[in-house]
Amino acid sequence: MPSPPPPHYNDSMLRRSRVLAPIIALVAGCALLAERSPDDAVALPYVKSFASSRPNSAQAPGWQEWSFSRFKKPTRYELVTDSGDLVIKATADGSASGLRHSLKLDSAAYPLLTWRWKVNDLIESADNTLARAEDSPVRLLVTFDGDIEKLSLAERLLFDNVFLLTGRRMPYATLAYIWENRLRKGTVVPSAHTSRIKMIVAESGRENVGRWQTVTRNVVEDFRLAFGEEPGRITSIGIMTDTDNTGTKTEAFYGDIRFLRPRPPASGRR
Repeated sequence: MPSPPPPHYNDSMLRRSRVLAPIIALVAGCALLAERSPDDAVALPYVKSFASSRPNSAQAPGWQEWSFSRFKKPTRYELVTDSGDLVIKATADGSASGLRHSLKLDSAAYPLLTWRWKVNDLIESADNTLARAEDSPVRLLVTFDGDIEKLSLAERLLFDNVFLLTGRRMPYATLAYIWENRLRKGTVVPSAHTSRIKMIVAESGRENVGRWQTVTRNVVEDFRLAFGEEPGRITSIGIMTDTDNTGTKTEAFYGDIRFLRPRPPASGRR
């Protein structure tokens, strides 16, 4: 049974919280709400390697666990050795939570995002075009800074309401790279709840299930395609394996994640 609202809630705020509950759940589960922690003040300019962690340690350095509801079962994340490398294993059972890494990174200088992931199976009942079935065995989430004041009134009100009800601020925009069942690679899937979250299909279908895959995406180009504007500073990276909507079980693995500069063009011979 949910706890009663705190004393400072009035009837209007309570009604608002009920109306916004699905949106807050999606934002927190898919958009990496800014955590209120000292790590945000000392965000790193690079992503800490999983491989640099100690075997059997509880948590990879630089990474924080995050969840969005005490009524939602968290996904389990642990450091394991797979194919000779130290990686993150995610085990979901009707659950949703993730790991988050704060960043302060110039997206124009480091536009290339590369990572490794592996899924043991697909979530057959998942469909990321439907809010009620929006699950993925693997997600990689990138959040961006930006000028919220230039957004529409409805979008600004959503930002204000989420902050009022959670004490956390939504990122200006979030790209979520997913492994989809049927949609072709490169497809942009808009969120059913907010225009500030866009999913991009980075892998699709069963062909590569059970095998490590290396994926490289240009986040600047993807941001332009998804949002129709230039991206701001990258503020965090996250991983998430979620099965809360479908109530299913899945296992997945994440290898190291890096942002890279593009190679300079080769100089011509004289």
